[in-house]
Amino acid sequence: MPDKATIANWFQQLQNDICRQLEAADGRGRFREDYWERPGGGYGYSRVILGQHIEKGGVNFSAVHGSMPEKISQALQVPPGNFFASGVSIVLHPVNAHAPIIHMNVRYFEMDHGIWWFGGGIDLTPHYVDREDAARFHGALKAVCDRHHSDYYPAFKKWADDYFFIRHRDETRGIGGIFFDRLSSEGGFSKDQRFGFVRDVGEAFAPLYASLLNKHKDKPVSDQEKNWQYLRRGRYAEFNLVYDRGTKFGLDTEGRTESILMSLPPMAAWEYDHQPAAGSREAETLGLLRKGVEWV
Repeated sequence: MPDKATIANWFQQLQNDICRQLEAADGRGRFREDYWERPGGGYGYSRVILGQHIEKGGVNFSAVHGSMPEKISQALQVPPGNFFASGVSIVLHPVNAHAPIIHMNVRYFEMDHGIWWFGGGIDLTPHYVDREDAARFHGALKAVCDRHHSDYYPAFKKWADDYFFIRHRDETRGIGGIFFDRLSSEGGFSKDQRFGFVRDVGEAFAPLYASLLNKHKDKPVSDQEKNWQYLRRGRYAEFNLVYDRGTKFGLDTEGRTESILMSLPPMAAWEYDHQPAAGSREAETLGLLRKGVEWV
């Protein structure tokens, strides 16, 4: 059964592998790395790329531990005690408005009194929804899920639809993907089985995004399309600052602020009561930002 050191070491290697693949996909950008230590216990490596095709991307690794703050203990509904948490978190904002934003997180959590679980997921946020891309993206995630359990994809796809939902806008953040949390021994699963699934999710990320970036990175972009990209980035920022649990956990456990907020876009816009023209590609995209769309 993998222990916390084995799991954290694998996450750190995943960060290395993904960064190498993303540098190759960008072609010019290189990751800047910052090592940091958490005052309450633990450390991490924050890596940021400012490239020719990835305008801003972050690939973070952390392994932190210490006494669980009371408000977090209550929020997670776990008894007080010492915690350990490790994982990799990624957000990529492309230069080209036709290429999508992507997010991935894979993580592990345990308490010193025996509670443990895995969580994570991958979701895609296109500025313009490309149905072919959506089907390819969801098909790849379904294939990963189906290798481990036939119930995973439908359950985790619905979970993503529900989680990545901007309630005050009544729209999803993007076209979803998969989201899962608190995967433990419940249901008869072993820690090896849960960890194996998380590893496959993590390893699927870089090749999948590289193919999407390569398809769109050199397409011409009009001023209208660039403005729409900035508006959609604004929606992305709204979700992360208002609803994202990882952001809240990081800030509430006094994590490194720069690492926690690396998910925010380099440039974004908010336009009062913006309404896309009827029949436009922008209107079509908005019409697809809803729960329950079956892409595969």
